[in-house]
Amino acid sequence: MTTSDIIGSIGVMFLLIAYFMNLFKLLSQESVAYGILNVVGAGLACYASLIIGFIPFVILEGTWAIVALVGIFRTKQHA
Repeated sequence: MTTSDIIGSIGVMFLLIAYFMNLFKLLSQESVAYGILNVVGAGLACYASLIIGFIPFVILEGTWAIVALVGIFRTKQHA
């Protein structure tokens, strides 16, 4: 397993944890924890994609991380 595989796998794991916890009503989409899992997961997946030079996923995961970060700030403003 390469470094990019490990980083990408950890990132995807965070994204899937957030997804499944939300699906089973253990974590709300409006929670900061959900946002953090998404920012970290997407950020790691973006970095792994950058390492291997796969630009479509750099764009996808980078956008996902930015949107999740905006979601965290909006959640904090409403609190």
